[in-house]
Amino acid sequence: PASSVKTPNPSKAPWYFLGLQEMLVYFDPWYAGVVLPSLVVFGLMALPYIDFNKKGNGYYSIEERKFSYLVYQFGFFELWITLIILGTFLRGPNWNFFGPFEYWSPYKVEVLNNVDLPQMFWVGLFDRPLPLAPAGASVLTQVGTILLREAPGLVVMGAYLLLLPPLLAVTVFRKFYAQMGFIRYMVMSNLMLLMFTLPLKMVLRWTLNLKYIISIPEISLNF
Repeated sequence: PASSVKTPNPSKAPWYFLGLQEMLVYFDPWYAGVVLPSLVVFGLMALPYIDFNKKGNGYYSIEERKFSYLVYQFGFFELWITLIILGTFLRGPNWNFFGPFEYWSPYKVEVLNNVDLPQMFWVGLFDRPLPLAPAGASVLTQVGTILLREAPGLVVMGAYLLLLPPLLAVTVFRKFYAQMGFIRYMVMSNLMLLMFTLPLKMVLRWTLNLKYIISIPEISLNF
């Protein structure tokens, strides 16, 4: 039963918000709690304007709207519902991950050596410390040092959001680009790529212990 004097461990949101709570494991609150939900709402509002397929209007048809159907299935069921199930049944005390039949021990300790992409690049790959501005440096020098430090993440995200859509437009999505035009295609492709940041970030966390691709604590900007 609920108690006002005892805090449960773990403290979980209502089941329909557990997807958001699970996303906080992989993203900062500003992105998981504000940007991603806003993009979902914006994407749903944009659907009537970016949908070029006139078939299937007014009647139920998966065969004639395979792409729209599969994108929705992936976004809602494979992502949102999966996060709710994960947060409900596999997250125990201290928000640790527990297997289906594992005892939820509050004393379980998981050693997580999460690292940021700049650390993997500068320290792990080149065996040198992260670029650091000297004490008393000017604002311009500090900004330049931050950009140099975060260059690997900025390049990765720039290529992902700016170079990948045109590449897809001349390969996999050539038909979509021809039928949708530049603006509608860019809106659709970027919404899809932003949606895929969630499963990609989850896989990178599970496999490489990657915490942030871009980490700028000076202005509390982490991604």
